Amino acid sequence: MAFRGPKVWLWRWRRNPLKRQADVVETWVVLGAWAFTVLVGVSAGLAVNRSVEHGLARERIEWRPAVARLTERAPGPAVTNSGAVSSERVWGEVRWTAPDGSVHTGQARVRKGSAVGSPVTVWTDPQGRLVTRPATASQARSQAALTGTLMGVAAAAVPFVGGRVLRGRLERSRMQMWDAEWALLGPLWGRKTG
Repeated sequence: MAFRGPKVWLWRWRRNPLKRQADVVETWVVLGAWAFTVLVGVSAGLAVNRSVEHGLARERIEWRPAVARLTERAPGPAVTNSGAVSSERVWGEVRWTAPDGSVHTGQARVRKGSAVGSPVTVWTDPQGRLVTRPATASQARSQAALTGTLMGVAAAAVPFVGGRVLRGRLERSRMQMWDAEWALLGPLWGRKTG
């Protein structure tokens, strides 16, 4: 096992007579890629987080509950085998009136076996169209944080991969230079001097 000395911090930036121009360029490429990766990832993540949270807050303000009535009997028995009222939900056709007075129909989840005319609470947007129940404030924060994190990581992957590709090209270029120098100097090592 080879002995390794103490870890030298910032070794890429230390002076070294064996350091080539390609090594210096690679040092700055690595630094720039990491800095740009962090900057892009954090910026994109925060922007998406704010956007999602703002959109969900707007939904909580604009979307309203409305009472709809079943237009046909819901499929399935209303009472279970044990005699209890069924809490299972099925899709049923409902009708409701929008804030502007227009009548709409659509599909909503209702209790099994519900009778025609049974009231069902649905959520509508300002145009009276059916929507899902809006996320609560805590659900919105969680959803925004998760979406922002995922998008931040995805956005950060672009400069990270770009830096890796550029570093790989620099590495290939450096290896070609070493091969050329070895082809020039290698044969001299076999000669005897003196």
